[in-house]
Parts: sequence; C-alpha cells; structure tokens
Amino acid sequence: MKYSMLFWGIFLTGLISGSVVFSGGLEKSAKAASASALAQIKVFSAEKGGYIMSETVTKTKEEWKKLLTPEQYHILREKGTERAYSGKYDGHHERGIYRCAACGLDLYRSEDKYDSGTGWPSFTAPIATENISTKPDNSLFTSRTEVLCRRCGSHIGHVFNDGPKPTGLRYCMNSAALQFVATKK
Repeated sequence: MKYSMLFWGIFLTGLISGSVVFSGGLEKSAKAASASALAQIKVFSAEKGGYIMSETVTKTKEEWKKLLTPEQYHILREKGTERAYSGKYDGHHERGIYRCAACGLDLYRSEDKYDSGTGWPSFTAPIATENISTKPDNSLFTSRTEVLCRRCGSHIGHVFNDGPKPTGLRYCMNSAALQFVATKK
C-alpha cells in the first residue's frame, strides 16, 4: 500500500509537469519540446545581406513527407543520393542563390559553383559556414564528410578536399536537396 501511494504520487507529479513516460521511453516534456522547437541559430541571409537569427525547423516524418517529393524526402531525410548527371542543377549556370529544398535556408551562391565533372552540382564554399553543419559519414565502406542544413538538419550532400582554389574544397550536393532562386546582381 505504501509503495502504491508513492507510485501514484510520483505519477501524478509527472503528469502535472508534463513529463510522464507512457511507453517505450518516448519522454518529451512540453517544456523540452517547445524549447527545442524554438532554438535560435545565427545564419546568413542573402536577402538581408547579413546575419540574422532564425529558429530551427523540426517536423515529424509525416510532416516532411507531405512537404517534400518522394525523391526529396529520400535524399534530405533518409540521406539518399541522386544518380550522377540526373539532377537539374548539375549544368545550371544562372546567377542566384541555392537554398535548402526542405526549409529554404540560403546555402550556396552561384558565384561559388563550378563544374567538377562528377555529375552533381559542386561549390567551393557555402554562403556562410554558419548555414551548414558537417559530420563524419562512414557509410558505404568509405570515410566522407556529410553536409547538413543547419536549420532543419537535412542531408544536402558531402564535402571533399579535392576542389579548386581558393578553398581546395568540393561541396558536392544533390540537386533535389536544393532550390534555386535567381538574383539580379
């Protein structure tokens, strides 16, 4: 009886605070959920011509599937890759900004795009290092560096150290992960 009352006391306290675990360790308190949804990051905006504060984008699997095409979902959310020479931006040469197809964050400038001969759009540098994040990718029996959108965490492509000057880097991206916006300048 004493342990039963203790259990119900702890359970009700957790219920009131919004942090009760109902099954499988899927705890996420209302406070934690709202805090993570409202995380602020500093990113570069081409439109504003400088740095701005932006909220991170968090969506459920179902929300992403409604927003993206099946190909975009596979690449952006499941870390897929489009076939070489199949993407619409490989041979694309208009002047503008390449944004994340999932959340619209500015990622690359057309001035930094070059023909790497790989069949994927390649860039020497991101629009700002704050707009991307990288992490080791040891899948497919090789060691690479994955590039992710900093605002929504979507997989954009990989970066390699075999690019041209001035950076020596090749940001090899998937066309389906990008959205192009033309600029006048």
